[in-house]
Amino acid sequence: MIHNATLLDFEVVATTVEPTSGNDDFHVVIRLKTDDDLFEKAALGVMFTLAMLSFHDARPRGVSGQWFGDDDQLTNADFLEGFEYARALCTTDYVRGRCLKTMVQIHPNGRIALETGNRGQAATRWVARLQGKRLLKAV
Repeated sequence: MIHNATLLDFEVVATTVEPTSGNDDFHVVIRLKTDDDLFEKAALGVMFTLAMLSFHDARPRGVSGQWFGDDDQLTNADFLEGFEYARALCTTDYVRGRCLKTMVQIHPNGRIALETGNRGQAATRWVARLQGKRLLKAV
């Protein structure tokens, strides 16, 4: 799925990183632009890919750790639970112990909005992965 999504040509139009109240985390907004026909061709695939990257990076917060499974996977049912067809919008909060706090919306003109709250700057890494960039990992 990631490989197919990385074949998508897109441009990062704007990235905003602002501290949350209390300066303990960040609210990230990333605006992307791609072909106008993305909406008809691959909107659901791109949205699911971003949701999957969010799920993979997400960790428990507070008492949600009791439902957290390290090897858990995002399912179609998880994705569709937060999906609004009429607005091509997917919002996720907590999914099986993972704090996702992610919103993805695709507009008919090829614009993509990705927003996260209380996730650090993880969304910038997801976009970098979609651009085919290799990210360094600690060993």
